[in-house]
Amino acid sequence: MSPGAGRRLDGMTNATTPALLVDKVAFVTGAGRGIGAAAARLFAREGARVLLAARTESQLKAVTEEIRAAGGTADHVRCDLADPESVRAAVDRAVELYGRLDVAFNNGATIQRPGPMDELPESDFDHVLAVNLKGPWLAMNAEIAAIRATAGTGAIVNNSSVGSLMANPWLPVYGAAKRAVNSLTASAAATYGPEGIRVNAIAPGTTMTEMIDAWETSTPGIVDQLVARTPLGRAATPEEIAQAAAWLLSDRASYVTGTVLRVDGGSQA
Repeated sequence: MSPGAGRRLDGMTNATTPALLVDKVAFVTGAGRGIGAAAARLFAREGARVLLAARTESQLKAVTEEIRAAGGTADHVRCDLADPESVRAAVDRAVELYGRLDVAFNNGATIQRPGPMDELPESDFDHVLAVNLKGPWLAMNAEIAAIRATAGTGAIVNNSSVGSLMANPWLPVYGAAKRAVNSLTASAAATYGPEGIRVNAIAPGTTMTEMIDAWETSTPGIVDQLVARTPLGRAATPEEIAQAAAWLLSDRASYVTGTVLRVDGGSQA
Protein backbone atom coordinates (compact mmCIF):
# COMPACT_ATOMS: atom_id res chain seq x y z
CA MET A 1 0.00 0.00 0.00
CA SER A 2 1.31 3.45 -0.87
CA PRO A 3 1.98 5.98 1.96
CA GLY A 4 -1.15 7.97 1.13
CA ALA A 5 -3.46 5.01 0.60
CA GLY A 6 -6.64 5.14 2.63
CA ARG A 7 -6.35 8.89 3.22
CA ARG A 8 -9.29 11.00 2.07
CA LEU A 9 -8.87 14.61 0.98
CA ASP A 10 -11.05 15.79 3.86
CA GLY A 11 -8.21 14.94 6.24
CA MET A 12 -9.71 11.67 7.52
CA THR A 13 -8.73 8.07 6.96
CA ASN A 14 -11.27 5.56 5.74
CA ALA A 15 -11.50 4.37 9.34
CA THR A 16 -12.42 7.97 10.34
CA THR A 17 -9.14 8.46 12.22
CA PRO A 18 -8.26 12.17 12.06
CA ALA A 19 -5.21 13.04 10.02
CA LEU A 20 -2.14 14.15 11.96
CA LEU A 21 -2.13 17.75 10.77
CA VAL A 22 -5.71 18.40 9.73
CA ASP A 23 -6.49 22.13 9.48
CA LYS A 24 -2.90 23.12 10.32
CA VAL A 25 -0.82 25.63 8.38
CA ALA A 26 2.71 24.27 7.99
CA PHE A 27 5.95 25.96 6.92
CA VAL A 28 8.82 23.74 5.69
CA THR A 29 12.36 24.85 4.84
CA GLY A 30 14.62 22.88 2.52
CA ALA A 31 11.40 21.64 0.90
CA GLY A 32 12.62 21.31 -2.67
CA ARG A 33 14.17 17.87 -2.26
CA GLY A 34 15.06 15.08 0.16
CA ILE A 35 13.55 15.06 3.63
CA GLY A 36 11.97 18.50 3.19
CA ALA A 37 10.13 17.52 0.03
CA ALA A 38 8.98 14.26 1.63
CA ALA A 39 7.75 16.25 4.63
CA ALA A 40 5.84 18.72 2.48
CA ARG A 41 4.09 15.88 0.65
CA LEU A 42 3.32 14.05 3.90
CA PHE A 43 2.08 17.13 5.75
CA ALA A 44 -0.31 17.88 2.89
CA ARG A 45 -1.59 14.29 2.90
CA GLU A 46 -2.09 14.63 6.64
CA GLY A 47 -4.40 17.61 6.14
CA ALA A 48 -2.08 20.64 6.38
CA ARG A 49 -1.91 23.63 4.09
CA VAL A 50 1.79 23.83 3.34
CA LEU A 51 4.20 26.57 2.33
CA LEU A 52 7.40 25.15 0.88
CA ALA A 53 10.62 27.19 1.17
CA ALA A 54 14.08 26.65 -0.34
CA ARG A 55 16.59 28.34 -2.63
CA THR A 56 15.86 26.49 -5.89
CA GLU A 57 12.64 27.68 -7.51
CA SER A 58 12.38 24.84 -10.03
CA GLN A 59 12.49 22.17 -7.32
CA LEU A 60 9.94 23.99 -5.19
CA LYS A 61 7.60 24.39 -8.14
CA ALA A 62 7.81 20.69 -9.01
CA VAL A 63 7.00 19.51 -5.49
CA THR A 64 4.22 22.08 -5.07
CA GLU A 65 2.58 20.98 -8.32
CA GLU A 66 2.87 17.34 -7.28
CA ILE A 67 1.08 18.08 -3.99
CA ARG A 68 -1.67 20.01 -5.75
CA ALA A 69 -2.14 17.24 -8.31
CA ALA A 70 -2.71 14.82 -5.43
CA GLY A 71 -5.43 17.09 -4.02
CA GLY A 72 -3.37 18.89 -1.39
CA THR A 73 -2.99 22.60 -0.65
CA ALA A 74 0.50 24.00 -1.15
CA ASP A 75 2.43 27.01 -2.35
CA HIS A 76 6.10 27.90 -2.39
CA VAL A 77 8.45 30.78 -1.71
CA ARG A 78 12.13 31.17 -2.41
CA CYS A 79 14.17 31.40 0.81
CA ASP A 80 17.88 31.58 1.55
CA LEU A 81 18.59 30.57 5.15
CA ALA A 82 21.78 32.63 5.12
CA ASP A 83 19.76 35.79 4.41
CA PRO A 84 17.80 37.10 7.44
CA GLU A 85 15.37 39.17 5.39
CA SER A 86 14.65 36.21 3.13
CA VAL A 87 13.84 33.99 6.11
CA ARG A 88 11.51 36.51 7.74
CA ALA A 89 9.76 37.23 4.45
CA ALA A 90 9.20 33.52 3.83
CA VAL A 91 7.53 33.00 7.21
CA ASP A 92 5.43 36.13 6.71
CA ARG A 93 4.31 34.72 3.36
CA ALA A 94 2.70 31.73 5.12
CA VAL A 95 0.54 34.10 7.14
CA GLU A 96 -0.28 36.17 4.03
CA LEU A 97 -1.40 33.07 2.13
CA TYR A 98 -3.20 31.09 4.79
CA GLY A 99 -4.01 33.57 7.56
CA ARG A 100 -1.93 32.00 10.29
CA LEU A 101 0.95 29.70 11.17
CA ASP A 102 0.51 26.58 13.32
CA VAL A 103 3.59 24.42 12.76
CA ALA A 104 7.03 24.63 11.18
CA PHE A 105 9.71 22.12 10.17
CA ASN A 106 13.15 23.74 9.98
CA ASN A 107 14.77 21.17 7.74
CA GLY A 108 16.99 23.21 5.40
CA ALA A 109 20.73 22.72 5.79
CA THR A 110 24.02 22.51 3.96
CA ILE A 111 26.76 19.91 4.31
CA GLN A 112 30.43 20.68 4.79
CA ARG A 113 33.31 19.29 2.77
CA PRO A 114 34.08 15.98 4.57
CA GLY A 115 37.39 15.80 6.40
CA PRO A 116 39.34 16.89 9.50
CA MET A 117 38.40 20.26 10.92
CA ASP A 118 41.84 21.77 10.33
CA GLU A 119 41.42 21.18 6.59
CA LEU A 120 38.15 23.11 6.29
CA PRO A 121 38.54 26.67 4.94
CA GLU A 122 37.30 29.39 7.26
CA SER A 123 34.86 30.56 4.61
CA ASP A 124 33.26 27.09 4.57
CA PHE A 125 33.02 27.14 8.37
CA ASP A 126 31.24 30.49 8.23
CA HIS A 127 28.80 29.24 5.58
CA VAL A 128 27.92 26.04 7.47
CA LEU A 129 27.23 28.02 10.65
CA ALA A 130 25.25 30.67 8.78
CA VAL A 131 22.91 28.12 7.19
CA ASN A 132 22.79 25.31 9.77
CA LEU A 133 22.75 27.33 13.00
CA LYS A 134 21.88 30.95 12.33
CA GLY A 135 19.28 29.89 9.75
CA PRO A 136 17.21 27.83 12.22
CA TRP A 137 17.62 30.57 14.84
CA LEU A 138 16.27 33.16 12.43
CA ALA A 139 13.47 30.85 11.34
CA MET A 140 12.43 29.99 14.90
CA ASN A 141 12.30 33.66 15.87
CA ALA A 142 10.09 34.47 12.89
CA GLU A 143 7.92 31.37 13.38
CA ILE A 144 7.36 32.03 17.08
CA ALA A 145 6.31 35.60 16.28
CA ALA A 146 3.91 34.37 13.59
CA ILE A 147 2.40 31.65 15.79
CA ARG A 148 1.95 34.12 18.66
CA ALA A 149 0.24 36.66 16.39
CA THR A 150 -2.10 34.20 14.69
CA ALA A 151 -2.73 30.63 15.92
CA GLY A 152 -1.57 31.48 19.44
CA THR A 153 -0.17 28.01 20.09
CA GLY A 154 1.77 25.65 17.86
CA ALA A 155 4.81 23.47 17.36
CA ILE A 156 8.23 23.64 15.75
CA VAL A 157 10.58 20.80 14.79
CA ASN A 158 14.22 21.38 13.92
CA ASN A 159 16.11 18.84 11.82
CA SER A 160 19.32 17.89 13.59
CA SER A 161 21.47 14.78 13.02
CA VAL A 162 22.79 11.77 14.88
CA GLY A 163 26.14 13.30 13.98
CA SER A 164 25.41 15.93 16.63
CA LEU A 165 25.24 13.32 19.39
CA MET A 166 28.78 11.95 19.15
CA ALA A 167 32.26 12.69 17.91
CA ASN A 168 32.00 13.46 14.20
CA PRO A 169 35.47 13.31 12.62
CA TRP A 170 34.03 13.15 9.11
CA LEU A 171 31.82 16.26 9.42
CA PRO A 172 33.06 18.10 12.54
CA VAL A 173 31.66 21.56 11.81
CA TYR A 174 28.36 20.18 10.51
CA GLY A 175 28.08 18.11 13.71
CA ALA A 176 28.94 21.09 15.89
CA ALA A 177 26.30 23.25 14.23
CA LYS A 178 23.67 20.56 14.66
CA ARG A 179 24.63 20.09 18.31
CA ALA A 180 24.10 23.82 18.78
CA VAL A 181 20.67 23.44 17.17
CA ASN A 182 19.86 20.83 19.83
CA SER A 183 20.74 23.40 22.49
CA LEU A 184 18.62 26.08 20.83
CA THR A 185 15.76 23.59 20.65
CA ALA A 186 15.92 22.88 24.38
CA SER A 187 16.20 26.57 25.26
CA ALA A 188 13.25 27.48 23.03
CA ALA A 189 11.16 24.67 24.51
CA ALA A 190 11.80 25.98 28.02
CA THR A 191 11.17 29.59 27.02
CA TYR A 192 8.01 29.21 24.96
CA GLY A 193 6.39 26.15 26.54
CA PRO A 194 4.40 28.34 28.96
CA GLU A 195 2.82 29.97 25.89
CA GLY A 196 1.77 26.64 24.42
CA ILE A 197 4.50 26.54 21.77
CA ARG A 198 6.32 23.20 21.67
CA VAL A 199 9.82 22.92 20.19
CA ASN A 200 11.52 19.61 19.42
CA ALA A 201 14.20 18.24 17.13
CA ILE A 202 14.72 15.03 15.22
CA ALA A 203 18.14 13.44 14.71
CA PRO A 204 18.10 11.36 11.54
CA GLY A 205 20.61 8.63 10.92
CA THR A 206 21.78 7.59 7.47
CA THR A 207 19.07 8.73 5.05
CA MET A 208 19.13 8.37 1.27
CA THR A 209 19.07 11.98 0.12
CA GLU A 210 21.07 14.06 -2.32
CA MET A 211 23.20 15.23 0.60
CA ILE A 212 24.39 11.73 1.45
CA ASP A 213 24.85 10.98 -2.25
CA ALA A 214 27.29 13.89 -2.37
CA TRP A 215 29.09 12.54 0.72
CA GLU A 216 29.35 9.09 -0.88
CA THR A 217 30.85 10.65 -4.02
CA SER A 218 33.55 12.42 -2.03
CA THR A 219 34.09 9.53 0.42
CA PRO A 220 33.38 6.25 -1.43
CA GLY A 221 32.08 3.53 0.84
CA ILE A 222 30.82 5.84 3.60
CA VAL A 223 27.20 4.70 3.21
CA ASP A 224 28.17 1.06 3.64
CA GLN A 225 30.18 1.98 6.76
CA LEU A 226 27.25 3.82 8.28
CA VAL A 227 24.74 1.08 7.43
CA ALA A 228 27.06 -1.50 8.99
CA ARG A 229 26.73 0.39 12.29
CA THR A 230 22.91 0.44 12.07
CA PRO A 231 21.03 -2.43 13.78
CA LEU A 232 18.18 -2.27 11.27
CA GLY A 233 20.77 -2.91 8.56
CA ARG A 234 19.71 -0.23 6.09
CA ALA A 235 19.43 3.48 5.49
CA ALA A 236 16.20 5.40 5.99
CA THR A 237 14.01 6.85 3.28
CA PRO A 238 13.21 10.58 3.49
CA GLU A 239 9.57 9.63 4.12
CA GLU A 240 10.51 7.75 7.29
CA ILE A 241 12.23 10.82 8.71
CA ALA A 242 9.30 13.02 7.70
CA GLN A 243 6.91 10.74 9.60
CA ALA A 244 8.74 11.48 12.85
CA ALA A 245 8.57 15.22 12.23
CA ALA A 246 4.86 15.02 11.41
CA TRP A 247 4.09 13.23 14.67
CA LEU A 248 6.06 15.73 16.76
CA LEU A 249 4.23 18.61 15.07
CA SER A 250 0.83 17.01 15.60
CA ASP A 251 -1.45 17.29 18.60
CA ARG A 252 -0.75 13.61 19.29
CA ALA A 253 2.62 14.76 20.66
CA SER A 254 0.96 17.41 22.80
CA TYR A 255 3.05 16.62 25.92
CA VAL A 256 6.38 16.32 24.10
CA THR A 257 8.71 19.32 24.04
CA GLY A 258 12.43 19.92 24.38
CA THR A 259 13.40 16.49 23.06
CA VAL A 260 15.83 15.39 20.36
CA LEU A 261 14.22 12.29 18.86
CA ARG A 262 16.69 9.89 17.28
CA VAL A 263 15.38 8.44 14.00
CA ASP A 264 18.45 6.38 13.25
CA GLY A 265 17.62 2.71 12.91
CA GLY A 266 19.26 2.10 16.27
CA SER A 267 22.72 3.36 15.35
CA GLN A 268 23.00 5.20 18.68
CA ALA A 269 21.38 2.46 20.75
